[in-house]
Amino acid sequence: MARTFHAMHLKLRLLALLSSLWCLCLPVHAHEVTPSIADFSVADGQLTMEFRLNVEAFLAGIDLDGMSDTDESELSGRYDSYRAMGSAELEPLVREFAIKWIERLGVTVGGPVELSFEGARIPVIGDTDLPRASHILFAGPVPESARDFQITWPGGAGDLVLRQQGVEAPYTGYLKGGETSPAIALAGGAALGPWATFQSYIPIGFEHILPYGIDHILFVLGLFFLSPRLRPLVWQISAFTLAHTLTLALGTLGVVRINPEIVEPLIALSIVFVALENVFIRRLYPWRVLVVFGFGLLHGLGFASVLGEYGLPAAQFIPALVGFNIGVEIGQLTVIAIAFLSVGLWFRDRGWYRGRIAIPASLVIAGIGMYWCVERVYLT
Repeated sequence: MARTFHAMHLKLRLLALLSSLWCLCLPVHAHEVTPSIADFSVADGQLTMEFRLNVEAFLAGIDLDGMSDTDESELSGRYDSYRAMGSAELEPLVREFAIKWIERLGVTVGGPVELSFEGARIPVIGDTDLPRASHILFAGPVPESARDFQITWPGGAGDLVLRQQGVEAPYTGYLKGGETSPAIALAGGAALGPWATFQSYIPIGFEHILPYGIDHILFVLGLFFLSPRLRPLVWQISAFTLAHTLTLALGTLGVVRINPEIVEPLIALSIVFVALENVFIRRLYPWRVLVVFGFGLLHGLGFASVLGEYGLPAAQFIPALVGFNIGVEIGQLTVIAIAFLSVGLWFRDRGWYRGRIAIPASLVIAGIGMYWCVERVYLT
């Protein structure tokens, strides 16, 4: 009876593990939520604000706070209908939305600013599985005595990268829905210091792994399932970290540029390769570490493209880069810790661990990675 119960318990755990991994492939058809970007400047008594945002998600009324994918919302069908509209068809809807949305933007420059809608730029449809970055322009008069700018980003609007333009040492910051920016000096000089910049970019890096970095999560799990013991993991994670740190820096600096249409399918193939290796090898060989290093170079380029969305502050480039990278590492270690506590701690010493857990889980990971690769090559 005890043996039967143990076998049933194991099967339930394995089923839950495989189901969880398979569910990770759902975002393949997903519409990723990206941060909005607001550039503001004040000149000749006039405030100008240009927002770059996924306007279809706003039109659909989706609550973007804490959301990684619009398919998670019950309003995703409405979002898809807007996403399928051409720019000419969507423009009057965006105009109507923007005029009403002004009331939700808590902007003060020496007092409340009466913003007016100045126009929108909406790209052509393109790939409907990817968010479309539209631009909305607002402007409004400000008093000559004004010294500071401040904005309260509306709740439900997701994340915002706020960037000051046209001054020395401009402010660059990061707000979540419902948060208020600090008072930003219009004359400039409000750029965050090294320590504040470093701290602000750690959560950005972490969020790129958990919950947004599904492909990176699967790659790290592929490393884990070769062996849940410490030494093989340390060698592999160290090689992966060193490699993606290198290309993250070079990619962000613009020294290395590779088309994302090439990088993204290769990242998917890296997931397939590592997962299938777990099926055919039983221990860590030196060439595995070299392969992981090579794949880490690809993943670093993927990280760099994401970090570019946030507009690294030129004056604090190194602290921002280091903070982001540390956030990524914390995210990776969190994935490893969760995998170890849920699987490795209980089953790593069992003789059947490889056949009943590592190989089936690796095959599921390989299947997801192959599906992503095909989609990224042929469906984009």
